[in-house]
Formats: sequence, C-alpha cells, structure tokens
Amino acid sequence: MPERHTCDVAIVGGGLSGALIALALKKKRPDINLRLIESTGRIGGNHLWSFFASDIGDADRWLVAPLISHGWTGYDVHFPNHSRTLKQGYYSIDSDRLDQVVRERLYRHEIMFHAKVLGASARTVVLGEGDRIEAKGVIDCRGAGDLSLLDCGWQKFVGLELELEDAHDLPRPVIMDATVDQHDGYRFVYCLPFAATRMFIEDTYYSDTPDIDRNVIGRRIGEYALGRGWSYQQLIRTEAGALPVTMDGDFEGYWKSGGHRVAKAGMRAGLFHPLTGYSLPDAVRAAAMVAGMTDLSGGALHDALYGLARRTWKARGFYRILARMLFRAAEPGERYRVLERFYRLDADLIARFYAGQATLFDQARVLTGKPPVPIGKAIDAIRGSRR
Repeated sequence: MPERHTCDVAIVGGGLSGALIALALKKKRPDINLRLIESTGRIGGNHLWSFFASDIGDADRWLVAPLISHGWTGYDVHFPNHSRTLKQGYYSIDSDRLDQVVRERLYRHEIMFHAKVLGASARTVVLGEGDRIEAKGVIDCRGAGDLSLLDCGWQKFVGLELELEDAHDLPRPVIMDATVDQHDGYRFVYCLPFAATRMFIEDTYYSDTPDIDRNVIGRRIGEYALGRGWSYQQLIRTEAGALPVTMDGDFEGYWKSGGHRVAKAGMRAGLFHPLTGYSLPDAVRAAAMVAGMTDLSGGALHDALYGLARRTWKARGFYRILARMLFRAAEPGERYRVLERFYRLDADLIARFYAGQATLFDQARVLTGKPPVPIGKAIDAIRGSRR
C-alpha cells in the first residue's frame, strides 16, 4: 500500500545545497519536522568543495565550520609569465564529512535514502510506489534546471586523490598552475596537499563543450605528478564533472524549467557563480536565509528563494561579461592570458571577485588597461555580440 508522510519542510535532493538547508534548519529551527530526500544511499555524492575564507560571511561561518575537512592560510598561482602567493584562508569540504555530519545532526527518520522522486510541487513530493510526502513547504535541490536556456561555456575537470610514495614538497594549495600545455580551451592544474603523502590533483579546462575524456585527462594528471616528482602508490578517489560558465541567458525561463511555483535552491535555482560555476557560497547564503524565515510554507519559500536567485542574477551581469570575454574574445589557447592578468590585481579585489561581491571600482579596475585579448573582440564581448 502506498504510504503518506507529513512534515513541515521537505527538501528534495541530498547534495550540497539540500544538505546545508537541512543542517541550517536543524540548528536554527530544531522544533520543525523535516525530511531530506535523497535518491542514492549517501549525502553529497562523491565531491570535494573548496572555498576562500572571504566567500562566507562572518554571520554564516557556523554552518560550514563543522564540515571543513582541510584548511590552509594561503595559496599559489602559476602562469607562464607570472607566479604569486596570496595570503588568504582556503578550505575544503569532502562529501564523506558532509555525509557524516548530516547523519549525526538529523534523526534517522528525517533522511530518506534511495527515494525515487517522480514529481514535486510547492507542498507535495510524489515518490515511486505511489508514496507521498505532504509538507507545509517543499524545496527542490535536485541539480541543474534546463541549461539550454542559458548561454554556457564549461569548466570541466577530472580530479584524482593520490597516496604518494614519499612526502611531497608543496607547502600550500596551488589553485591554478597554467604553465601546463594548453588543450581544449584554458587549461590549468589544481593541487591540494591533504597530508604529507596525500595529494589531490585536478586537471581543469575552460572549454566550449562539457565532454570529458577521463582516460586522456587521467594520463595527463599522472604525467603532471611525475613531473613534480610525485610518484604515487595508490589511487584513493576519482572525481569528474562539468560546471556551467554562464555568459547570458533567460533567467525566468531557467527558473520555471525546474517547476514554476516550487521553491528551488542550488544549481536548480541558478545560484552559482557565473564565471566559475561554484555553488557553495550561494548555497550557504540560501540555507542561512531559509533558516531565518518564520514562514516556511511553500509559497513563502518560493518567493524568498526566487527573490534571492533573481537579485543574484541581476547583480552578476559583470561576471557574465567577463565570461563572454574569456570564451568569445580570446582564442582557446590564449585564454590563460585573461587569468594571468587578473592575478596581478589587488588581493582584496581578487577575494571579493570570487565571493561574487565585486564593487563598481573592482569592475572598473578589471576592465581598464590594455586588455589581454584583441580589443575589438573585447568590445563585442562587453556588448554581448557573437561576432
């Protein structure tokens, strides 16, 4: 017989965004009855999320602090004609830690694993076998909506976590090593030293397509490691993905593609950085906002999250201009020059940029001076032309 469940808030999707909302509600609203609905057997999938200290406001640090797996006080970048160390906190959250904390903080009945969701409305979630969850409010966090409604490039990657044979010599993360051969757009390698003999190496491409050849990229990572003198004895974990880099698009259509009157968060709401595709800072802000709401009905949740997503989209037009410059004004093999120039700017400006909080002065500073791309194409990109 089909079962009917009731709760105050139902969160569909146990990825980063859904998990953060559940944790925030559990901390700030322990009186409410919630359900976190996940189609697999674990929270967070197989992912690593990293962020700068300045990405998270002081008022929201309580939410991410218990989740941090690794942290450093600075990071390096390397380009063909420029290298730099920036003294800023940098942190990583891995999905194992996220899964552990969610299981510890939520009651067992509040997490529904292996739940096949057939549909979601503002107050109802329909599951396989005819089961239903009836809630005062539903939040859909099941991943991206219809990305064909957005004009996208891609940041795609393969990452390998390796156990090395000997201790490495890397004192802090390398966020971008663009001294590598350029393939398939702007390519850089990203390294996180987790322990003396544990290294996470990710090969990343700002590419025109989301296609990933794991074997080819895996070989390049192995060659990079050996070039650094890092022989490895064990592959611990592999991760791959393609994040949208947004140059333009129909925000209203994208929002409605995930369900017209259903509250949404994370990638499904369009809450991700247009130039990096990263969603963690926005996910934290959305979770903190939801936890502070007194009205958690479906309509109130929709209006609040739609308002946040719409304001965020409007505020980030500058980032979409830069994405167009990167993909439309620069030849694929020359895209690294855009980032090389960017990393010569003031460290505080760089921090605000990644946090999605670039000021008007920051924007002017980024765009002034001799552009690292042909000026005619740069102007076309600013105007939105596809020429």
